[in-house]
Amino acid sequence: MFQTGVLIVFYGLLAQTIAQFGGLPVPLDQALPLTVNPALPLSPTGLAGSLTNALGNGLLSGGLLGILENLPLLDILKPGGGTSGGLLGGLLGKVTSVIPGLNIIDIKVTDPQLLELGLVQSPDGHRLYVTIPLGINLQVNTPLVGASLLRLAVKLNITAEILAVRDKQERIHLVLGDCTHSPGSLHISLLDGLGPLPIQGLLDSLTGILNKVLPELVQGKVCPLVSEVLSGLDVTLVHDIANMLIHGLQFVIKV
Repeated sequence: MFQTGVLIVFYGLLAQTIAQFGGLPVPLDQALPLTVNPALPLSPTGLAGSLTNALGNGLLSGGLLGILENLPLLDILKPGGGTSGGLLGGLLGKVTSVIPGLNIIDIKVTDPQLLELGLVQSPDGHRLYVTIPLGINLQVNTPLVGASLLRLAVKLNITAEILAVRDKQERIHLVLGDCTHSPGSLHISLLDGLGPLPIQGLLDSLTGILNKVLPELVQGKVCPLVSEVLSGLDVTLVHDIANMLIHGLQFVIKV
């Protein structure tokens, strides 16, 4: 009878002690093994942000800014240069005729920028469209004044279509579909110019030239890089996004 009473008192005290100290941290030397939960897949809304971040980082690490800075504008604007040959040479002649004796010897690209990417999903959910906004400054130099004649700010959007496809081994890939400059997205503005030269006439003529050649030139340089970046994306990210696209599931939030 005495032993039974002792046991009852002992277990009662033990239960009270556990209740009092159960919330305290366990000392490191007495730590119990922890259960490690597996990493959860990204939420559908998180996929969109992960994709735009990966694309932006991939474009930058792939040399996008260097590509923009080294656009061969002057080569295209020279008489006989580019696909239009004499036409572009004639346009350049109109620019030089604004100021008698003026010969533009250099058009330099400075301050290339990749702005924030945009992402939309097609109504059927099977395609993505990425807007790639680019910015550059153009510095037009001439020996007539021995310095920069014009500085222009240029902004242009490239739109890339992204599709999900299966290869013969049933592996899923993200591939580039149509890739082009967005119609009407080219904006050219004057940063500064030297007076009292007839800057507006020169600006209008030069803007006409750039409207004809710059969008396709940038598109031809940037789109292959987009395709390259897509092929190097994280496998898990590609699988999750492609799975959503194949099944037509919406994961891009419309704003």
